[in-house]
Amino acid sequence: MGYQILNTSTCLLVLLFFTPTVLGICPSNCTCSGNDRNVDCSGRNLTILPHGLQDNITYLNLSFNQFVDLDHQLTRFTNLRTLDISNNWLKNVPAHLPKSLWELYAINNNIKVLQKLDTAYQWNLKVLDVSRNMVERAVLINNTLSSLKFLNLSSNKLWTVPTNMPYNIETVDLSNNFLSQILPGTLLRLQHLTSLYLHNNKFTYIPDKAFDQLFQLQVVTLYNNPWSCSDKQNIPYLLKWVQGTAASVIGAPCANESVLWMNATPTSAAPTAIDPSLMIKGMKAADKATSPVASEPTKMTKTHKQFKAKEGSTLATLSQTILFTSTDRPLLLYPEDLTTRKVSS
Repeated sequence: MGYQILNTSTCLLVLLFFTPTVLGICPSNCTCSGNDRNVDCSGRNLTILPHGLQDNITYLNLSFNQFVDLDHQLTRFTNLRTLDISNNWLKNVPAHLPKSLWELYAINNNIKVLQKLDTAYQWNLKVLDVSRNMVERAVLINNTLSSLKFLNLSSNKLWTVPTNMPYNIETVDLSNNFLSQILPGTLLRLQHLTSLYLHNNKFTYIPDKAFDQLFQLQVVTLYNNPWSCSDKQNIPYLLKWVQGTAASVIGAPCANESVLWMNATPTSAAPTAIDPSLMIKGMKAADKATSPVASEPTKMTKTHKQFKAKEGSTLATLSQTILFTSTDRPLLLYPEDLTTRKVSS
């Protein structure tokens, strides 16, 4: 009888050791909640995944550790919705991430290229944040990332605006890069885009028709770019677009170049000859009403909700911020509706 009890106890111990996913054991160097499906292993100096992670976890925070490579190590978490691998030493987005992901944060690593296979099969992904890396090239495949709403590639080394961005995208942050060009057609199909952050780059002009299809745009940031205000061939498109858009333009280019603003807007033709009697009549009429020619400068300097950005702004996106409790990653609140861009499950 005693032998049977001992044998049963031994079996239970073996089962406890080898089946943590069933029994719901939280790794010893992590904190867990929600029946151990929300796991926070941030700031533990980890170099390998902690033992005891359940296959059915939905939230995993691995930020502020010392991971160098996580390729093929996260595939088994097929219920994972949110993955935070920020502030590590990763050189690439981990290969074969689970297709269940809704949010991926890979902020402040050593990623140099966003490869096409990094996102090709992420149909459910809504938030992708690869800011504060060394990304020189972001390769996106056409008609992928169909659920993506928020893309943050700020504070990298991009020199051209990424092409093939998903058509449902709503917020794109490309600030603090080395961007100097937008290839033809790059932004044409982004008809749901509401927020576009282009400040702190190397733009000298925006090519013709680049912004023409951004019908839902609510805010665009353009400050701290070396605009060629004297380039009468290339700069007029942007100046006219700024004048006509209903979006809030933060940091309107060439705002002090009154001559160029006048050249960007057609003016009335001057009379070919001066009739003294007409001049006297015109002087009297000026006391009663303003002539069309006199009102033209007011029209040309209309700002359409433009705001001048403060010098020395250090925020990657011009927004309100709230800090997460487990990391210093900000939860962004955007000015259009002051609701969070953080997608909840």
